[in-house]
Amino acid sequence: MASSSALNAARRRHELAELADGMVPDLLVVGGGITGVGIALDAATRGLDVVLVERHDLAFGTSRWSSKLIHGGLRYLATGNVGIARRSAAERGILMSRNAPHLVRAMPQLVPLLPAMGRAERALVRAGFLAGDMLRRLAGTSASTLPRSRRVDARRAVELAPTVLRDGLDGGLLAYDGQLIDDARLVTAVARTAAQHEARILTRVAAGELTGTSARLTDMLTGESFDVTARAVINATGVWAGELDPSLRLRPSRGTHLVFDAAAFGNPVAALTIPIPGELNRFVFAMPEQLGRVYLGLTDEDAPGPIPDEPQPTAAEIDFLLDTVNTALGAKVSRADVLGSFAGLRPLIDTGAGSTADISRDHAVIDAPTGVISIVGGKLTEYRHMAEDVLDHTVAVRGLAAGPCRTRNLPLIGAPANPGARIATAPTALPSSLVARYGAEAAKVIATATCERPTEPVAEGIDVTRAEFEYAVTHEGALDVGDVLDRRTRIGLVPADRERAVAAAQEFVAAVG
Repeated sequence: MASSSALNAARRRHELAELADGMVPDLLVVGGGITGVGIALDAATRGLDVVLVERHDLAFGTSRWSSKLIHGGLRYLATGNVGIARRSAAERGILMSRNAPHLVRAMPQLVPLLPAMGRAERALVRAGFLAGDMLRRLAGTSASTLPRSRRVDARRAVELAPTVLRDGLDGGLLAYDGQLIDDARLVTAVARTAAQHEARILTRVAAGELTGTSARLTDMLTGESFDVTARAVINATGVWAGELDPSLRLRPSRGTHLVFDAAAFGNPVAALTIPIPGELNRFVFAMPEQLGRVYLGLTDEDAPGPIPDEPQPTAAEIDFLLDTVNTALGAKVSRADVLGSFAGLRPLIDTGAGSTADISRDHAVIDAPTGVISIVGGKLTEYRHMAEDVLDHTVAVRGLAAGPCRTRNLPLIGAPANPGARIATAPTALPSSLVARYGAEAAKVIATATCERPTEPVAEGIDVTRAEFEYAVTHEGALDVGDVLDRRTRIGLVPADRERAVAAAQEFVAAVG
């Protein structure tokens, strides 16, 4: 039976009280990133009674710090990991055609053919792109969803990436991959779809003292604690998984991005893709993004030691990204052009010595001595498959009464086929930026708004409407200003923008406080 997909403070209080009063769910999921919410959705649609708890907010950790790419697995094919490559291509196709066609679009990736790139390197990139086409076909993804790769001339290359170095430019190689409008929006959509299927999604609730059938929960807003019993407990806390299960061996790696005004790159329509010197299958990307930004990434550096809530880029990583992208630019960029930056930690499985870039991105399902079932490793693109894998294991070892996995063909909130979209008609024309973020739910965002001036921007020059801030609080589980600015929207990636929008965010948080 479908339930409301709305997440808000009132629903949280009600469901937390039910849990404190002794409700015994089939499954307790710890962790509100993409893996955790994916598990909650899979479990709820199998008919299980599921509770998810997250000590911070949805997408608080690694899930909001990605490159916003739904990779087809080409990099993994180059390293001989055919399994991950094929799964990634299949999951990309599922997301783009069935689960979230409103959140994932085809992104052109342009590798400029400059004099520094020799004949052998060009042939290697072209062969890789042709292999990517093969993966797309094997996954059953049509060329209308993801166009075939091809070579383009210099004029077209400049149209796609206007600041590319023109001296000696011999055209470019063009391929396509999947791009999310935003990774945190995907997490929110999956969480709300799980809630639509009666999962309890509880943020600001910490879990400790985990066993295979119990946990100690603490409401981070009130400080109150209580014990909960469940038929199974899954640890899906990513890079923090070892804090709940000390038997796990993880080796986090840091990936850093820089944020620019898109004008610094001539308002590109393709991701400028530059091979990293000396690497066979790694690139630096300058990717056009929402809010008129370009994100430049990505690094892959060891990140030993305590796990911070918000990792920080290093000076060396910033220099590396700038130096690499400038090899392909006629109009160079510098630190003065950087509006913001972010870094995330990949929860890699520790396989010993060597570079983190060479560690497998595969995932593992691990039974702890305490009985807790942990899922570690993996990549955002494969979140649905990872959830299916750990749920199949959990159902089998715990003898849970559950149906088969249904998520392969399940449209998320905002997808045209999700019933939650067929509710409202907007009273005014919808901004294209609103439709890009909410899909078929965009009309509902405006129609349900009760605030004054719902279609006005939250601050001059920022294409986020006041109705979106209200919706974040009333329907998307935002409980404070950080939730609104840093995760439901990505205004907070640029500190100056955050400062201009904070008053509006405070207005909506206070209205339901």
